[in-house]
Amino acid sequence: MKVGFVNIFGKPNAGKSTLLNALIGEKLAIVSSKVQTTRHRIKGILTDKNYQIVFSDTPGIIEPKYLLHEKMMQAVKNALEDADLALLLVDIKDDWNECDKIFSALKLTVPAIVVLNKIDLVNKEKLAEAENFFADKSYCKKTISISASSGINQKKFIKPVLEFLPEGEPFYNEDEMTDLNTRFFVSEIIREKIYDLFQEEIPYQTTVLVTEFKEKTGLVKISADIIVQRETQKGILLGGGGKMIKKLGTVARLEIEKFIGQKTFLELFVKVKPNWRENELQLREYGY
Repeated sequence: MKVGFVNIFGKPNAGKSTLLNALIGEKLAIVSSKVQTTRHRIKGILTDKNYQIVFSDTPGIIEPKYLLHEKMMQAVKNALEDADLALLLVDIKDDWNECDKIFSALKLTVPAIVVLNKIDLVNKEKLAEAENFFADKSYCKKTISISASSGINQKKFIKPVLEFLPEGEPFYNEDEMTDLNTRFFVSEIIREKIYDLFQEEIPYQTTVLVTEFKEKTGLVKISADIIVQRETQKGILLGGGGKMIKKLGTVARLEIEKFIGQKTFLELFVKVKPNWRENELQLREYGY
């Protein structure tokens, strides 16, 4: 049986979360058109009679500006250390030289497959040019071309991946899809809806902490704090007469119900914690 950790690396917005979701066949990682949506390492477990692959979505590689960014890049570092294979994801319309610099700086000690994403946006000549560009790099053992948002042929994608994985015993039970708990995914769903509904700095200066998760007969009661940095941000999240927080609660609740398969009562509170992104204790409390 082939068993291994296959970790996905790339710039923000390359499509890492979309790729993980497509490979696992479930929405584990939240997705947004805004950059830096992923803040944690998210594992998705794919088990078959012949293999168990633990895929990891990692935060987009950036130059840290504050402590939260440093924590995000630590998640990337941790993923580098236990990888059996790296998937280096490239938005084919991005700057290839810039991607090459990032991938070279990773100093990989394991094989890597360069995955060219969003190929539906370019012609065959441009795709061939990209394949030749990356195939020539020392870290690249193979290239794969996909359009993650349009769907992936799972068997076709996994075949070259298995070539680089060792044989061994599975790490997880065959019915496990992730190592993260439901509370984590609930907080991520709420955060995704903040990215969807609010513009500019609001999504980047908020985080979500689930404070209560109680399962009752036929109903799950969830309370969550939305943390912001300033009173003005709290006002924007609440909206006039509480209009925006109600809207946020409705769309988040519907998505949570779909995810956990149970009727949900969701209560949201907005709390101001100045400079939480630079506060070690608060970052730990919020799961970073």
